[in-house]
Amino acid sequence: MQIKHIHFIGICGVAMSALAIAFQKKGYRVTGSDAGFYPPVSTMLKKNGVKFYAGWHPEKMLALSERSESKGDPNLVIVGNVASSTNPEWLAVQAKKIPYQSYPEAIAEFLVKKNSIVCVGTYGKTTTSALLAWIFSQLNLSPSYMFGGLANGNFPSAQLADSDWSIVEGDEYKSARWDNEPKFTHYKPTHLLLTALSWDHLDVYPTEKSYFKIFNTLVSQLPKSGLLLACTDTESVKNIIKESSSRVITYGKNSDAEYQYHSVTQNKDGLAFSIKYKDANFYISCPLLGLYQAENITGAFALANELLAESKKIKETIATFPGLKRRLEKRLSGKITVIDDIAHSPAKAQSVLQNLRKIYSGKIIAVFEPNTGNRQTESLVLYKNAFDQADTVIIPRLTKIKTSVETVTPPVDGEALAQAIKTTQPNVLYIDDDAKLVKHFIEIATDDDVIVFLGSHGFRGMIEELISKLKI
Repeated sequence: MQIKHIHFIGICGVAMSALAIAFQKKGYRVTGSDAGFYPPVSTMLKKNGVKFYAGWHPEKMLALSERSESKGDPNLVIVGNVASSTNPEWLAVQAKKIPYQSYPEAIAEFLVKKNSIVCVGTYGKTTTSALLAWIFSQLNLSPSYMFGGLANGNFPSAQLADSDWSIVEGDEYKSARWDNEPKFTHYKPTHLLLTALSWDHLDVYPTEKSYFKIFNTLVSQLPKSGLLLACTDTESVKNIIKESSSRVITYGKNSDAEYQYHSVTQNKDGLAFSIKYKDANFYISCPLLGLYQAENITGAFALANELLAESKKIKETIATFPGLKRRLEKRLSGKITVIDDIAHSPAKAQSVLQNLRKIYSGKIIAVFEPNTGNRQTESLVLYKNAFDQADTVIIPRLTKIKTSVETVTPPVDGEALAQAIKTTQPNVLYIDDDAKLVKHFIEIATDDDVIVFLGSHGFRGMIEELISKLKI
């Protein structure tokens, strides 16, 4: 059956909305539903002609299709993890036997190509996949691609194209409620970029061993004709690449790396550094902030150079990369700087704070909301010293987590999280009222201070409210 109408249950996520728009641009009829819709996702969906509605309404899901098409039903439903077992639309899909797929299954069928580049790892996979998509696009190679972030400028987060190249961010989180395998297992990489690894997603991988095992398995499944690009600055990655039967190229800051980055400098305008490879030195400049971005850029440069052998053009393209929203994104520059970053784990927050300390001289006031996996009791040990570089840490009202009947222990609350951080960082506050939190910022922030929001959630408009008050 020819697929004409695709419906997304849970269309409002960054990745799901990007894929929906890519399908719309390719000529499919696309509709979607979610609990609620907010900018920038709602704006982008409207701009690209994707029809959507708030709430879960099977009658709307079916009515939005032309009656001549499959008796009014969508030809395919892509089901997001937001759809619980009692979701009315998900129940209707099963009852009517409408074909459905998870997000990674849809990526695998419609986007992954013969030359499948997949970027995986705890850190940097969004930036490296976006940068590779930018490089291949700017060099007119017309790749299909998907990365789980919003780029600055007019660079879309997903594209369905007709070449033999695909570039996908490979998330290690479980694929769907009915599929506990990591998303990246669906993408069958021929070329794999493996960034740094550190135990994450404790709600899915309860032990460090179980987390590293999935990367071991992925690396072992690479074809012999494939390529593994790996950052070997950590022992965990060095051990994992031993499982590969494909060609292995290493990168990092250590002297053993084949692509070694060095002489890194940064200021408020971006990064500059060099990459040593064999007898050559490549000077790189890029508008991205964060010393750790040198590692991400080196990985993308190395993989592109190995596949394309166009080092000069690749360098020039990197210099024009627009970067991603919520990656040390400056939301306000002035006497007081406001920064937004997606760092949702203690390790990622620590990295961001260390970089801000090297760039800015004033106080650093951090607001932190962890993701689900870092709100488990077992994860509290990971918070030790993570916020030492902040002058003040504020835990806001935490987004409510849906728990199943199988949940053994409930997630920690904001007060418990604040107490865990306080063992090594005494200046911690728990403020569960958004208006009071914004008011507190106005009271304590002074010239040259940096207020940084860290977390995967949207902070319920607090950033916008704070910026509007600071501009007065």
